[in-house]
Amino acid sequence: MTQLFAGLGLSAELTRAVADQGYTQPTPVQVQAIPAILEGRDVLAGAQTGTGKTAGFALPLLQRLAAQANTSFSPARHPVRALILTPTRELAAQVEESVRTYGKYLPLKSTLIYGGVGINPQIQALRRGVDILVATPGRLLDHVQQKTVDLSRVEILVLDEADRMLDMGFIRDIRRILALLPAKRQNLLFSATFTDDIRKLADGLLHAPALIQVAPRRNAESELVGQRVYPVGQTRKRDLLAHLVSEGDWRQVLVFTRTKHGANRLSEQLCRGGIQATAIHGNKSQPARTKALADFKAGAVRVLVATDIAARGLDIEELPHVVNFDIPHVPEDYVHRIGRTGRAGSTGEAISLVAPEERSLLNGIERLLGRRIEQHVLTGFESGPEPASQERARQTQPARHASRDSNRGRRPGRTTEPVNHGRGSKPAREPANSDRGRDGEHQPATNAGQLYPSSGKTFGENQPRRAAMAPRGSREGRWAPQAALLNGRRRAG
Repeated sequence: MTQLFAGLGLSAELTRAVADQGYTQPTPVQVQAIPAILEGRDVLAGAQTGTGKTAGFALPLLQRLAAQANTSFSPARHPVRALILTPTRELAAQVEESVRTYGKYLPLKSTLIYGGVGINPQIQALRRGVDILVATPGRLLDHVQQKTVDLSRVEILVLDEADRMLDMGFIRDIRRILALLPAKRQNLLFSATFTDDIRKLADGLLHAPALIQVAPRRNAESELVGQRVYPVGQTRKRDLLAHLVSEGDWRQVLVFTRTKHGANRLSEQLCRGGIQATAIHGNKSQPARTKALADFKAGAVRVLVATDIAARGLDIEELPHVVNFDIPHVPEDYVHRIGRTGRAGSTGEAISLVAPEERSLLNGIERLLGRRIEQHVLTGFESGPEPASQERARQTQPARHASRDSNRGRRPGRTTEPVNHGRGSKPAREPANSDRGRDGEHQPATNAGQLYPSSGKTFGENQPRRAAMAPRGSREGRWAPQAALLNGRRRAG
């Protein structure tokens, strides 16, 4: 079994590490990439997600560096010789873990740097010496600015998920990093999709590269993933999702939303409905993202709600279900999403909840795939016009916002009539300096009930309220601290 990897020219230490992981044979991208990288050639590789791209570059990279590895503990003997750039923290963590796993029998040191966590531990790790550095572009440039990393001796550069780095606007950061590297080096560009932008980047980066294209040029879905579409009204999506998870007894579901706020809201709504869920996106701290992913993998959480950027690079073994709660605007993102399931030979299921206004987005996805996706209509959740009550609420929404200025200091919909809360009970109070919108988000605080220092006037309150708020001993028309200051000056004079 390990002889198959050995047949690619890998060393005994690497084939032993591969055998420890239980891998039986190399994937097509590994069969093509490993020999080319061992020869020292530049590589432009495109393959579907879950086909082993990471091992495809990590194994030969380790072998090339091991030929001149230094066993000394001196940091000066361990300069950064290989740099691997990834677009997201999660992908960076997984790549570095793979490097450590495959290189555990080799005298090479690796470390990981990304944003969202403290920079000082990363600085200490770099000072101890690093052979292989896995990084996200932004945090790497932070270290460059602080002069805590030296890239002048890099021999191998890897751009992993290069298409996503371009989508996320990292091209300028990548160019700044390239300017810091030696002109003579080996360049490896791995991507889930093979777009014209990737070819343009490769033309300026790679020299006579070996072209490896396991996936079609226009990305295609995995044959191991079953796909279904459920037409449903936008306001019924959450109910349908909860129904599918509960009735199907789904234990592990990755759900994609379009926005970070939408991910938070959906996970909270599912939790209130009795379904354990958590969200992962760029606004969450790295410890919170790590915990959410760990809980999901361990089965403590049934539903992980994610945005496209945060989910890129997530490697969850045998993930059975992926749900597109919001249909992506870019058809290629659909392929990336459903590529989280059906990995490494296992089967999976991809569900898309399509509202009437998202039909055009679905048409774009079907054009990319070159076929229609099977549709299922679930009784009770059919897509149709909005209920009359919701339509009226939507139509009156602008008027409600327009009248907000005339209701400063009062919660929307609250009447001025006194409410009898019963003996011994106290009415619930909102914080005086905040207002809560209809979706539960805190809105900017108003000036209601605040004193204006120079005149003693208040905003949104009547005169008796102002008198009640004025501190005892203040002079009419003056703010209390000003009155105290004037009194002190008079006594001093």
